[in-house]
Amino acid sequence: MIEPRLSADMKVKTLLRLVNQNGGFGAVLKKGDRISGAILIQCVEKGGNPRLLENMPSLDGQPNWQQIWPQDTENNKELPDYIAQRFRFDPDMWLIELDIPDAERLIAEMGQ
Repeated sequence: MIEPRLSADMKVKTLLRLVNQNGGFGAVLKKGDRISGAILIQCVEKGGNPRLLENMPSLDGQPNWQQIWPQDTENNKELPDYIAQRFRFDPDMWLIELDIPDAERLIAEMGQ
């Protein structure tokens, strides 16, 4: 049986609204495929300490957001290169940025 899923566009809108309601800032840096594009989330706190999260497949179908880019703030020049490389392989991907403390908690609350 196929279970209905939210579109990528709806997931992004929901997350941006949740961040806004919690006093943070969120922006779409690159729009992807409206229906099924993968979503990369760049989390920062006051513009620093960037982390990159992606929803990885799980056996039970539950959301499995994992940090794929832990990086020191002294070394951020590599992050744009990494993101550009990802978009060369998947041009339908979304990139959003969230500037809020404990963004990972909000993402987990949102679910898929």
